[in-house]
Amino acid sequence: MPDIRDAERGKLSKPPSVARSSHKPDTLIEDHEKYTRSTAPSPTHTSRSSFSHGSVNSDPLSPLERALTATDLATEAEQFSRQALSYTKTGASLATTGSRLPSFEVEFSPEDPEHPLNWPLWYRGMVIGAVSYSTWTVVLYSTSYTTSMPGMMDEFNVKSESVATLGVTTYLLGLAVGSLVLAPLSEMYGRRIVYAGSLGVYCLMVLPCALATSLSEVLIVRFFGAVAGSVMIANAPGSVSDIVTENYRALAFSVWSIGPMNGPVTGPLIGGFVAEYLGWRWTNWLVMILAGVGWILCLSMPETYAPILLQRKAAKVRMETGDDRWWCRYDQRLSFFEILKINLSRPFILSFTEPILWFWNAYVAIIYGILYLCFVAYPLVYTRLRGWSLGMTGLAYMGIGVGTMLAIVTEPLARRVVNSHKKDPATGRAYPEASISIVCLASILCPVGQLWFSWTSVPVTIHWIWPILAGIPFGAGNTLVFIYSSNYIAGSYGIYAASALASNSVVRSVVGGTLPLAGPKMFAALTPQWAGTLLGLVQVALIPIPFVFYKWGDRIRARSPLIRQMRDDQERLRAKAEAAAKRRRMQGAAGK
Repeated sequence: MPDIRDAERGKLSKPPSVARSSHKPDTLIEDHEKYTRSTAPSPTHTSRSSFSHGSVNSDPLSPLERALTATDLATEAEQFSRQALSYTKTGASLATTGSRLPSFEVEFSPEDPEHPLNWPLWYRGMVIGAVSYSTWTVVLYSTSYTTSMPGMMDEFNVKSESVATLGVTTYLLGLAVGSLVLAPLSEMYGRRIVYAGSLGVYCLMVLPCALATSLSEVLIVRFFGAVAGSVMIANAPGSVSDIVTENYRALAFSVWSIGPMNGPVTGPLIGGFVAEYLGWRWTNWLVMILAGVGWILCLSMPETYAPILLQRKAAKVRMETGDDRWWCRYDQRLSFFEILKINLSRPFILSFTEPILWFWNAYVAIIYGILYLCFVAYPLVYTRLRGWSLGMTGLAYMGIGVGTMLAIVTEPLARRVVNSHKKDPATGRAYPEASISIVCLASILCPVGQLWFSWTSVPVTIHWIWPILAGIPFGAGNTLVFIYSSNYIAGSYGIYAASALASNSVVRSVVGGTLPLAGPKMFAALTPQWAGTLLGLVQVALIPIPFVFYKWGDRIRARSPLIRQMRDDQERLRAKAEAAAKRRRMQGAAGK
């Protein structure tokens, strides 16, 4: 029998009421008012959900958790729907579930075996491995394409390497667009069904690429395939969060990130040997096989999204008892189109109105774009100038891979550095600028690796190991920038973290997809030394950005109208909670 709240045990609490706002804020502030009204702490409400992330006083998410998803662990719309009091649109008004009897609320007990957090450790480990592997296959396909370009250009009689590189561009754009659309689907229907449907479509979209008769077919299909495959980028971190408690979440995300963070490096490594020995079409067939295995793994996974599981549990109780009064806190949700509207509009609004995002979107996008230029530079240096085969050229990316792994493995040490900074009295956590201390180090590693590679890659008389070793600081720097800049953005924007990170993701994907288009002509005109030097100097010129934000970031955040409004709302909520607690104590004393 499902665990049901029992009125006689004295564990019931009346759901909080909704305070109406007397004014009509617009756009972002209006959305924030809706959220803060739904999350306002109530003296008579006890939070029972171990899987919600909307609390002001909750422990910080790990940097990897913040970084490794295009739309964060939960969109703001998902946070709306995760509250104990739900809302339903009825014309121009909002109807609440406050009239429902608390004694008929269905919830998880602390030891409920149906709750994903209570699953056996080995089972949760299998889920993490499955989503890590599946995400890896999606990311791998973004760069394995570069190894198939020579074969495609010969077969389709394509003369321009820049035109062939459009396959990378369309794929990255598809990942960005798809992440915004597919994230809300998992909030409405659960993770498993969205994984199953989207990964199935992704596998099918690889088929036309393998059988393509023209480059245009490949470019178009890769975009739509990436839209479907982005389900892993958007939702896999949420699946990890669903099944791991906060104490071990950082470790779980470090393990999960091994797949997606190494995808760009292993793509040309594996694709190079496949294209060399089996032909360019087999780079697609291989991805289809790998993705098919991931699809089967996701089909075998149970649902991990607790709100969906609780909805099913409540429905089961209603069916078994024949009593429609049984309910759960997630029975009434925002519609998919309402969630989609928030997901699509707010990232662009923030991109144009928040100076913090102006600088960080530009900084991360340029760093990311230069990373993808490596997939133009390495084939030029190792295949054309040094005469290496496609497979051996893929091995040259191992330096970047080692740097990426070092950044992931040392994440606990970096967290210790971040947490050693001065704490915010309001939250008890380090200020967001603490994360930038790691970015400051990374901002130096990136140009060091870039300039090192530029001046050791040629002439070919220089030993081949030196440019490969240059990839270690370059890969580590890129990974640290990606993780900790995302953590800073998330920490700065609070409940708007998902939209801010989505904004950063879209800009990053656009620049990462378009900058390589200029790579072939740039390296041909300037030579690898000077083209690489130019990119390294650009990275040097960007170094002041993290240092300025590390030094004066608190003042910069204080000038943001949106962040000021968030702080005011938090103070207002805190004051209301304290006043309500005081009234409750007085009422208790009077009752005695």
